[in-house]
Amino acid sequence: LLEAQPDLDVVYVPVGMGSGACAMIAARDALGHKAEVVGVTSAHAPAYKRAIESGDIVEYPTATCIGDGMACRKPDPTAIAILRKGLARVVAVTDDELATAIRAIYTDTHNVAEGAGAAGFAAATQEREQLRGRKVAAVLSGANIDANVYRNILIDH
Repeated sequence: LLEAQPDLDVVYVPVGMGSGACAMIAARDALGHKAEVVGVTSAHAPAYKRAIESGDIVEYPTATCIGDGMACRKPDPTAIAILRKGLARVVAVTDDELATAIRAIYTDTHNVAEGAGAAGFAAATQEREQLRGRKVAAVLSGANIDANVYRNILIDH
């Protein structure tokens, strides 16, 4: 992504346990790329967002129904150290925002996204006003979504 888009300004990456976001930071730094890396967490699973912002690693319960790939209760200290240093910021998205993003990804691109997979797009949509005029990417990281959950998101909105 970074080599294909050398003028990319911002890339949104979902944060579960942190490996994908840490890898994006490492790739950006190794390539000397200028893109801001923005981490995306579930608003219903606050442990990582709080740890990245404060440095305190505390266990929190999770309550997300759609963002299960981001539903981590206790952050990994090694990942937190990398994320605190390398992320521009962290954006929390709600299950409703994830459902809207899942529908848009399917409707507009005919791709299937799980909740965590749609998180980057949901966060970019949330921040769309401040992104005007910038080149933005969102990592679509997975399509592991239960068929009934997916059907409900697509039909029962």
